[in-house]
Amino acid sequence: MTSDLLQRVAPVAARPRLVPAVGVLAAVLVLAAGASLLVGSRPLPVSDVWNSLRGNGEPAVDAVVRGLRVPRTVLAVVVGAALGLAGALTQALTRNPLADPGLVGVNAGASLGVVVAMAYLGVRSPAGYVWCGVLGAVVVGAVVLGLTSRVRSLEPVTTLVLTGSVVSALLGAATTVVLLLHEDSLRSFQFWSAGTLAARDLGVLTGIAPVLVLGVLAAAVTAPALSSLELGDDLAAALGRRVRRDRAVGLAAVVLLAAAATAAAGTLGFLGLLAPHLARFLAAARPVATLALSALTGAVLLTVADVAGRVLLSSSELPVGIVLAVLGAPVFVALARRLDR
Repeated sequence: MTSDLLQRVAPVAARPRLVPAVGVLAAVLVLAAGASLLVGSRPLPVSDVWNSLRGNGEPAVDAVVRGLRVPRTVLAVVVGAALGLAGALTQALTRNPLADPGLVGVNAGASLGVVVAMAYLGVRSPAGYVWCGVLGAVVVGAVVLGLTSRVRSLEPVTTLVLTGSVVSALLGAATTVVLLLHEDSLRSFQFWSAGTLAARDLGVLTGIAPVLVLGVLAAAVTAPALSSLELGDDLAAALGRRVRRDRAVGLAAVVLLAAAATAAAGTLGFLGLLAPHLARFLAAARPVATLALSALTGAVLLTVADVAGRVLLSSSELPVGIVLAVLGAPVFVALARRLDR
């Protein structure tokens, strides 16, 4: 009986909104992806882009469309979906609506991995340093989760936030030291750390694909437990959930998803925070549906922000990380003020 009651937690009246929300987001994503193929430093006619996609384009057009814009668009969709899913998991597992995947230290770990690759291995191409970024983020995420599991005097969520903050500060200092000793790597690192999808090819996606797959699988394993975990650890345990295991698997999914996304595109702040809130605004739904909707929302937000970064300035292009920061900062303040009431 209790299980049946829990299945009815989501508002019945809000469930019909899920299908229209998915339809609207899918349509916006298709339009944004189309704009991503058309818009840039060299605007292209629709006919030229279509011919290039079919394999009948001119070499110069193919170099732009298939060589640059198609990989960039695919990466925007994949990275945005990964961060949206990671953000929804983070907020559900920590029961904190202002939580972000950066809590587990993956941003700092990826930054250190990338700067080490640039400074000591001489790697400058995104397809080369993405491996080091993924490795650094995953290792640091594992360390944070391992340290969190050993501390029993505080609540797991509090321990996670404190441990992630301390480790991130330590690794941030280490990254700064490496950059001071190797100033030749500074410019390349700044370009990556600003958050960008430019100059990426499909080799970057190939590099993060195994980590993304593992992250999605871990998220799928965790999803059935979220309804119980949202009720609190004590009640979830009373309902038969193995709370520590469920949270550990869920946070591992966050680490893997955020690690892959950050290594590929740099630091993209606020996306993991905004996507779940927009998903819940469009359609209040059960946690599993919210995860899927957050992934779709993240893909839309990143693709739209990337296109906006190309057209906001007439003389140059804004990195997508800066666009997200400009949009996300005031929304974060508004959310914090609303939750404080």
